[in-house]
Amino acid sequence: MLHCPIGKAEDVAGLVDRREVMSIETLPALRRARAPWNKGRIVGQKRPLLPKHVWSIRVRLEMADNKRDLALFNMAIDCKLRGCDLVCLKVNDVYAAGRVKERASVTQSKTRKPVRFEITETTRLSVERWIKDPEMIGCEYLWPSRLHASPHLSTRQYARIMRDWVLSIGLEPSVYGTHSMRRTKVAQIYKKTGNLCAVQLLLGHTKMDSTVRYLGVDLDDALSLSEGIDL
Repeated sequence: MLHCPIGKAEDVAGLVDRREVMSIETLPALRRARAPWNKGRIVGQKRPLLPKHVWSIRVRLEMADNKRDLALFNMAIDCKLRGCDLVCLKVNDVYAAGRVKERASVTQSKTRKPVRFEITETTRLSVERWIKDPEMIGCEYLWPSRLHASPHLSTRQYARIMRDWVLSIGLEPSVYGTHSMRRTKVAQIYKKTGNLCAVQLLLGHTKMDSTVRYLGVDLDDALSLSEGIDL
């Protein structure tokens, strides 16, 4: 039978303990499996609304006498701004001398460059009704938040409002989003004119490539335009 001195036995025991601790520390941490954020979702570009969709939503908002949402819906289509810029619009951006402007200009938060947009008569009437509503008295922002923590609607609140619009006419909300509003009018302009430069200016893009990707222009579109020209 072998005997170890007491001091050496303690050293051996300590070495074993340290090895066990080291082996436990080097084991990979067990983490709970998380589902991918886009699981079950349709990702990619959101579809623009068709003219029939625009009129259907507009009629429902008018019938409901929802002044804010009607003005927001019309302005979103006309201004073609990103959601972050739309919710930050101020009253004096679109209203001066007691009436709504026919054209306005704002600085984009993403590019820090100005972009101009038209405000059609339909939109001017709805925005003017909204500005004169008692709820707007003393408000600096065009779309004030009903939450005291924020002076204006958040992009998340806007997205929920957009979802309600889409659901109200029986569309699938996963394929439409706030960018659908930005793309709705320019999609029709491109379809009718094929003028990419005009669309680029309206969207405030700095590069034509961005506009081409944004509209989803492909070879078939180019050939369709070419077929329409007979020399």
